[in-house]
Amino acid sequence: AEQAFYLSKMVSMPESWSLDRRMCYTVLQESFALTASTGTYTIGSGGTFNTARPTKILNAFIRDSSNSDSPVKVIPYDAYDAIIQKNVAGSFPQWLYYDQNYSATSTGTIRLYPQPGANMTLFIDSAKQLQTFTNVTNTVLLPPGYQRAIESNFTIETAPGLKSVQPEVIKIAKESKALVMGVNLPDTIM
Repeated sequence: AEQAFYLSKMVSMPESWSLDRRMCYTVLQESFALTASTGTYTIGSGGTFNTARPTKILNAFIRDSSNSDSPVKVIPYDAYDAIIQKNVAGSFPQWLYYDQNYSATSTGTIRLYPQPGANMTLFIDSAKQLQTFTNVTNTVLLPPGYQRAIESNFTIETAPGLKSVQPEVIKIAKESKALVMGVNLPDTIM
């Protein structure tokens, strides 16, 4: 019972960290084939784009058959919602809205506007969920600094109602998490 309790805490902590871009140690670029006149695709395990479901799509571009790239702007829901006629065909999609649409199927939805006029390739740069623990004996490989951040923050995560956490542990937890965030912080472009 204790193992199950602590495992659930160990799963929930990195899962919540995945929502903060500064805790995600990599931006993954992936490419997916687009079909002419199709502007909506599911993304996630078992989706049209069968990959781990992104927590956030950061950048995107389209590559045509002559290997020319065109930027695609990632827009929020209100901007996508303001588009009156969403099923317009065009030559190159210019905007991408990512509906995280979390459900039991673990897929989100990518909506492109306008719809691609030909078969093309969509490239996305996305942050993915951090690796998590599936049982008490599995090994998770993470970059340097994560082990200390996980161990010290796990101590704080599991302490309420059981024992008070020493100030030194709280200090280590804050500093180790801040170091990880500092390394993962995207570079500023002037």
